[in-house]
Amino acid sequence: MLDNFKQDLMSSLSESEDADGNKSRIDPGKFETLRGAYIRNGVVGLDVQLKFNFHGYVANANFTSSDLLNQSKLADLRFPIEWYPGTRMMSRTIHLHVGPTNSGKTYHALKCLEHAESGIYAGPLRLLAHEVYSRLNANGKPCSLITGDERILTEDTEAPLMNSCTVEMVPINTTVDVAVIDEIQMIGHRERGWAWTQALLGVKARELHLCGEERAVPLICELAAGMGEKLEIHHYERLSPLRTMSTSLNGNLKNLRKGDCVVVFSRLGIHALKKEIEKSTEKRVAVVYGSLPPETRAQQAKLFNDPNNDYDILVASDAIGMGLNLSIKRIIFESISKMTGGEYRALPVSEIKQIAGRAGRYRSAAQNVGVDREDETSVGETKTRSFPDKNLGLVTTLEKFDLPILQKAMQADPDPILTAGIFPPTTILQNFAGFFPPGTPFSYILLRLHELSRMHSRYHLCDLRDQIGIADVIHGVENLTVHDRIIFCSAPGNLRDPGTSETVKALATCVANQGGGTLLDIPEIDLDILDQPVTAERTYLSRLEALHKALILYVWLSYRFTGVFPSRPMAFYAKKLVEERIDQVLAEYSSKPGIRRQISRLREQALLRGLAKAVAEDCVDAKDEGSETALPLELGVAQSSMQAPRVDVPDERLVAAAP
Repeated sequence: MLDNFKQDLMSSLSESEDADGNKSRIDPGKFETLRGAYIRNGVVGLDVQLKFNFHGYVANANFTSSDLLNQSKLADLRFPIEWYPGTRMMSRTIHLHVGPTNSGKTYHALKCLEHAESGIYAGPLRLLAHEVYSRLNANGKPCSLITGDERILTEDTEAPLMNSCTVEMVPINTTVDVAVIDEIQMIGHRERGWAWTQALLGVKARELHLCGEERAVPLICELAAGMGEKLEIHHYERLSPLRTMSTSLNGNLKNLRKGDCVVVFSRLGIHALKKEIEKSTEKRVAVVYGSLPPETRAQQAKLFNDPNNDYDILVASDAIGMGLNLSIKRIIFESISKMTGGEYRALPVSEIKQIAGRAGRYRSAAQNVGVDREDETSVGETKTRSFPDKNLGLVTTLEKFDLPILQKAMQADPDPILTAGIFPPTTILQNFAGFFPPGTPFSYILLRLHELSRMHSRYHLCDLRDQIGIADVIHGVENLTVHDRIIFCSAPGNLRDPGTSETVKALATCVANQGGGTLLDIPEIDLDILDQPVTAERTYLSRLEALHKALILYVWLSYRFTGVFPSRPMAFYAKKLVEERIDQVLAEYSSKPGIRRQISRLREQALLRGLAKAVAEDCVDAKDEGSETALPLELGVAQSSMQAPRVDVPDERLVAAAP
């Protein structure tokens, strides 16, 4: 079989010559696929693609025409609306709340949720789910919290259902009065968009409230029309003015003032900058980022929001862009680029504007007490509210070279959202896998389904990168069902992190053996580090971070394989100990201003190289289109800065993985 595959492959890649002497490859598509795999990932990528081709060759040799026809039918993903027949039998009303950051759109939707008998909140981050969970319970509305790795159920068993969830955890088959889906523009996300689409199409709510950006309106209108459901659009204006400053802080931390928030894109960078600010300014600094324990995060936010204490400055991650309630007067971007997929890229316009919009918050959480909807006035379908000048929001950058990109981004419109992400339901995956012989790699089955899939123009299939990697890691684990493999492929885990592959494989082996999942019996989960003294060494911190991710994975799986992983309480306790030690290490960490300035210079040089390359490409494009003159430099920079150019810089010694 292997020899036949080699012969067939070489034949398809060979060149043929027509009567006029023109040469072409017999199968140019296959050649381009292999060539693309090599360009993207080198020899490793080429090896993966060849294995994929081989499995396809073996499988296709055994398929009948009927098998191929049935596979094609299963891969018809054009009508995801039909995946939720129970929801289609309901008469739902969709309320779409759209507007810029700090316009009150989520506030209005949550008020409707508070007044409902039963309901669901679905947000993009655990910290937002925590915030809504705390808010509802504080207002006397018993609410449960459901995230991938945490469940806190209300003690009042007689109370109507009220859940605050991360969007991936929305209970699709539960009927409620009101559901709120936050940040609906993320329906277009290349990897996570499927969760918003699933919630929008599938949640059984009599009233469905969607909150997000104006650019989501056309797509939501199309989806609502496709479902035959009533759609009401509510437009909101910003509640306080926002202005981009004409100057940066020029890298000088002494230019910081009370009410400032410096946005940093790594947890290590947050703590390092906190130390440096406190040393340079003698001001107290609060910190907020996604992986902080909820109680600590709430305490830090309260310290910053209180005008009567000496916590004048906040250093935070980009998580603040997703709706945390903070009294920020000025947003300062420590950097306008962010680590993504192992390289630095300029932030997209939508993310810059979302984070910047947190400046000049109309009210903090403390100020919101006793405020009701009557405080707003309505003008047609647009809700407005008067504001004092003191709520003016300002935005700028720490470094001078980042400011022009920020200014251009604040004047630009984000890219429109053209498609909604989808991912095939479990039933389709299981039925499709049934066509393949035992031992066929599940990664191949996933790729084959994606290859055959037919899509409607308003949808896109979400990327499979993480799922393919996990499928390959657990391929050699025997006795796993297709359903087991689907669950593992959905598990939280980045295979680029040290030790993750070994941990995933060990946990999959426990499931295959239906035992051995006690936390202390899994040596790949490095609990021994908790017995060692806390040090400020980077290797120690890396081991803590790896253990934290392993414990999150264990807890996540314990909710899906309860009998196999019985040590959830111990895992929660160990996770808390790890978080305390991580905070200790980060609190001890301090950076040298000289290192930060050196990294800033390297980033500036790399950014300028990236912009120059983008401008050159723009000029070539203009010439190809018949233009007689090159683009003006300032126009080229303006355009290229909106294209999020790659910024190749050396590994930053102060920056760890994004929180």
